[in-house]
Amino acid sequence: MRRLAVFAGAFSAGIFLAQYLLRPEWLLPGALVCLGLGWASFLLPWEIRRRSVAACAALALALGWNWLYIRQVQRPLEALAGTEGPAVMTLCGYGEETDYGARAVVKLEGYSFGKAVFYGDASLLELEPGQTLSGTVRFQSAAKIRDTDVTSFTSKGVFLLAYGRGEMSGGSGSMSSLRWRHLRLGRAMAEKIWTLYPDRAAGFLTAILTGDKSGLAEGDAIALSEAGLYHIMAVSGMHCGFLLTLASLLTGKRRRLTAALVMPLLAFYALLTGGSPSVVRACVMLAFLLAAPLCRRDSDPPTALAAALFLILLVNPFAAASVSLQLSFAAMAGLLWLTPKLMKLLAGERRRGRAFRLLSASFSATIGALVFTTPLTAWYFGRLVLVSPLSNLLCLWAAGIVFMTGLLSVAAGFVWTPLGAALALLPRALTGYILGAARLLAGIPYHALYYTNPYLKYWLAYAYVLFALAYVLRPKRRRKYAAAALLAALALVVTVGLGQRCCRADLDVLVLNVGQGQCVLLASEGRFALVDCGSGNSWISAGDIAADHLASLGCKQLDYLILTHCDSDHVSGVTALAERLRIGVLLAPETAEDGKLQTQFLSAAKAAGAAVVSPEEIRTIPLGGAALTVYPPVGTGGDNAEGLAVLASAGDLDLLVTGDMDRTTEKKLLAAYDLPDLEILIAGHHGSRHSTSEELLEALRPETACVSAGSNAYGHPSEEVLERLARQGCAVFRTDLHGDIHLSLNQEN
Repeated sequence: MRRLAVFAGAFSAGIFLAQYLLRPEWLLPGALVCLGLGWASFLLPWEIRRRSVAACAALALALGWNWLYIRQVQRPLEALAGTEGPAVMTLCGYGEETDYGARAVVKLEGYSFGKAVFYGDASLLELEPGQTLSGTVRFQSAAKIRDTDVTSFTSKGVFLLAYGRGEMSGGSGSMSSLRWRHLRLGRAMAEKIWTLYPDRAAGFLTAILTGDKSGLAEGDAIALSEAGLYHIMAVSGMHCGFLLTLASLLTGKRRRLTAALVMPLLAFYALLTGGSPSVVRACVMLAFLLAAPLCRRDSDPPTALAAALFLILLVNPFAAASVSLQLSFAAMAGLLWLTPKLMKLLAGERRRGRAFRLLSASFSATIGALVFTTPLTAWYFGRLVLVSPLSNLLCLWAAGIVFMTGLLSVAAGFVWTPLGAALALLPRALTGYILGAARLLAGIPYHALYYTNPYLKYWLAYAYVLFALAYVLRPKRRRKYAAAALLAALALVVTVGLGQRCCRADLDVLVLNVGQGQCVLLASEGRFALVDCGSGNSWISAGDIAADHLASLGCKQLDYLILTHCDSDHVSGVTALAERLRIGVLLAPETAEDGKLQTQFLSAAKAAGAAVVSPEEIRTIPLGGAALTVYPPVGTGGDNAEGLAVLASAGDLDLLVTGDMDRTTEKKLLAAYDLPDLEILIAGHHGSRHSTSEELLEALRPETACVSAGSNAYGHPSEEVLERLARQGCAVFRTDLHGDIHLSLNQEN
């Protein structure tokens, strides 16, 4: 078993090496080098030779397999990128609604391996898995989108994006094949859940049972995330453990019967929930656990963990970049290695009561999982949830009961709906408890810290060094860990204080990187205003980004939220922002149409306590030691022209935000109002060539220009605008190149 662990571990290390460090053309030579080292290992002593040969062979296999996978799977599909033509596709799942229609995972006819994501119109939602779709499509690489390397698609085996051109014909193909039975059952389960449970509970049950989080209310999703409980929504090994527990209760814990029932059930559940790496990992490990006693062998969790990683990467080497895989295996590594040590440390030499053992087990498991996942969550999500141990203690037991009783209620609902509704009463009540606890925990001050505080990453490194030193120092006593915890806590208090003092100028300006959108944070003497809060990139939450920055600065309530106009890339983040903090005043222009987007952000802002104002004349607003001047619309002919303009002033130092005004509207703004010379200009319309005109630049003579732009198909910022700014002598900062931009205006300097 240990040899298997060495081989699987070395293979996995080779795949990660190939994915993150080595260029594709280096893989085959690297494999040959590893084979040479393996042959050289035969000269070593026997005990060293066995492991060395196994490790070198595994590394060679990993590099060679990665090279072969790129050559046979990825490159044939990516060769279609940039082309347009007829294609026949088979749906591998149900369509999902998007802002512009629908999308679905498909396989292309003529390509046995690898998948694509097809984007089409709403008619895609009517098709079933297994049906074919044909028509003209335009292909794009899924590994590089507008010069940005992404792994969200390739880690799932998707190497192409396909966009429908014109009318698509579909509906043919076999729907009754056993190959798609699990998908139809998953859809039927989701539909049954929505008949048995009210909306909020139905969204939660659908997420915890099937992994589909699309029905989860946005407020509930944010509360679960802020409380450190969102992991119970991501189907993983914990859910497979719940399934095993339920099966054991039903079989009376008879090993052979439990194994015979659970193994195929786990395989089917993995298919039902999409086969994410975390579920596959759990299924493989549980299969080892169940099979070991039947084969009269001791279970070896580290070997099972290594074997699971080997199998996942063998199927798709690109899965190494999956966030789900990295978090799942890191958490399990902590549970296997650190949790037993923590439990032993907490127990000490005395015999403890049952309540203490339960509490210490829960705390040890949470800390064990967090030790290796915290750096990953810092990197991927920018968040450190301090209440995680408490939230897990309060809610994980309830999540287990919700999963098991919820599954039973759905199964009973297929037999007789009233019986399913009766069994649903308990999971409904516990779902309300979990969501209520999440909102309560998310409301605790400093329940979470955010890496928008520039000092927090240094604190994290300091804390890891402290506990590493405590671990290696002798003697092994609990007091040294208590001292390390105390020092880390004191340093954390200082870190939070330093983060809140990042904005101490007369006026601090933060142009936040929200992709293709705009979000400008203004701070002065502990007062805060936000001009716009939106992103055109669907995978970026402008509201969460803004809320993270405000929380790091110690903001408990946003004094002013000013929306220049009602375009998605300027307002899409308001609902998420309003879920996380209160808003004093919302200033937004009136629009002729009462659209869905406007209704959503107005309702969210009012729920957050905001007084809504639509300026029809100049409004001057105090902001600490600075002042904001909000200019009413001066143009006509659409949201961009009928938007607000905002001037922020600290003495004689000024900043201007014009939203998405074009050249014509800028001229009207100059004619209508006496604007001062500027220190900072937020370039109009994300650097569009139709904005930030020469007339505006010559009249206001800005010294610095900030461009808020991200991945886009419009060419923002345009070369014309950049040349205009260069001729004016402006220093130019861009969120797509520089990330968040922080500028400070001080009257004394």
